This record gives sequence, C-alpha cells and structure tokens, in this order.
Amino acid sequence: MKQVPIVSHPAYQAALPDGHRFPMRKYGRLAEVVADMGLARNGFVEPEEAPADLIALAHDRAYVDQVLSCSVPREIERRIGLPVSESVVRRARASAGGTLLAGRLALQHGLSGTTAGGSHHGQRETGAGFCVFNDVAIAAKALHAEGAIKTALVVDLDVHQGDGTADCLRDEPDLFTFSMHAEKNYPVRKIPSDLDIGLPDALEDEAYLQALHAHLPRLLDAIEPDLVFFNAGVDPHRDDKLGRLCLSDDGLRRRDAYVIEQARSRRIPLVAVIGGGYSADIDLLARRHAIVFEAMAAWSEKE
Repeated sequence: MKQVPIVSHPAYQAALPDGHRFPMRKYGRLAEVVADMGLARNGFVEPEEAPADLIALAHDRAYVDQVLSCSVPREIERRIGLPVSESVVRRARASAGGTLLAGRLALQHGLSGTTAGGSHHGQRETGAGFCVFNDVAIAAKALHAEGAIKTALVVDLDVHQGDGTADCLRDEPDLFTFSMHAEKNYPVRKIPSDLDIGLPDALEDEAYLQALHAHLPRLLDAIEPDLVFFNAGVDPHRDDKLGRLCLSDDGLRRRDAYVIEQARSRRIPLVAVIGGGYSADIDLLARRHAIVFEAMAAWSEKE
C-alpha cells in the first residue's frame, strides 16, 4: 500500500505553564496515535525549523525578529495567548518548516500532511489566537516565490475564520483563500478572505456538508490550483470547547474525505494541516485530529 508521507517534529509540542488552557499535549499524542494506527509505517519525515528569512515572506520582519528573540511586546503576547518562550518559538518555527516540507511532499506524492500547522490567526505584523507564525501563508508564499506552484487554494474549515491567512496573502491573487466557519465565533473583527462562508450556530452534519458541496467544486474548477492547503480543524465538532457548530465524528470524516476526493479526483495535490481542536480529553482530541490522516490513507489505497 502506498504510504502518505506525514511530517512531524518533537518540537511541535511546546512546554506551557501548568493549567494553561491551550491543549498543547495533543500534538505529541496525535503523533503517537497516527503511528499506532499504522499510518506512518516508514516513520515521520522531520522538518527543519524555519529560518527568519523564510518566515519573513509572510510576516513583517520586525515582528519576526521580536518573536525569535523572545521580546514581543506584552500586548502582542496577550493577543497570542501563549508565552513567547524559547519552546513556543521553536514550535512555531518547526510548524512553519513542517507545513512547507509537507507541501513539497504533496507536490511529489499527491497527498501529504503534518501533525501540526493551521496557525491561521497569525497576521503579517502580529500573532493572535494561539498562533505565532502563519505556517500555511509562509509555505504558500515560499512555494510560489520559487516557482514550485503558480496557484494555490487554501481550504480553511477550522471553526474560526482564517483572518491571519487572509491578511498575509491579501496581495497574492494567485493564492486564493477560502474560509468556511462559524460566523459568530472568534475573531470578532474578521479580515476578508477571497471567499468567506459564515455559518449559523449549531449547524449539523448534513447542512454543513451541503454548504461545502456548494462551494468547493466550483472553486477547484475555476482556480485550477497547483496545490490545495487543507486546514482540517476539528473544532466544528459538537463537543469542542471553542466551537459553535455541531458536527459529529462521522461528519468530520465525511468532510475530510470529500475535500480529499474533490482535489485528488482532479489530480490536484493536497497538503493537510490539523488546525484547531479544544478539549480536556487529550486522547479523544488526538483521535479526532487523526481522522484526516485516515482519510488520506484511505484515498491513497484507491490511487
């Protein structure tokens, strides 16, 4: 069976103060779950940590330098919601490097994923919402700048609107941003994507999938992207602490399978990042995040 390459790095799980509300332990547990399911039989592919010049493709250099020296202003650190410590900075750099590597692997193999990524609230000049650097924007701009891709489509299905990705890619007409999210959720002030679909609270599987079916095929046909970045956030789940939608596990499975099928049936490479997901039950949360890797493995068996 063809193996879908999966990128992972020990630094994806940073050290946080005891009792911090961000479920950082999900990253290490997700890697364990993916390995236990036999989805990385050849081992994970480990990325390099992104250097400053790479990160500055999507972010203001002054902000990049502040982060790398752990000297961001307190106001920005509060907006991020994480301590900008050496461990958190290393995580942000590894995550950006991981999404870029996964993008390269997707271009080679058709599908790839990383066990982190999807930090879509990271804006040009600031981090926000547990996001330091915007890994998808960095990877898209890097691949575009070097000529590996001419066009890309970001399919952001995290429950929160992808304001940071919209900001980082706003001057890139070839890098199209599509966000489908809970309209009344964070962020309150949204930065417009190329296409935003705001959904009402408490939307369940069928209505959610109907909305996705109404937009994704036409976008893929109109844009004909060289690469799809899929933010497979699991926070649209009905039990998520920070979500306002009501998807089931089966709804997430159908969503992920549909996005992968729509891209790959058109022979478009796809790279998956895990996005948001919030629960005190780390085991359950990691298994929810593993759904997208299962979906990629299932499709690869057909190809």
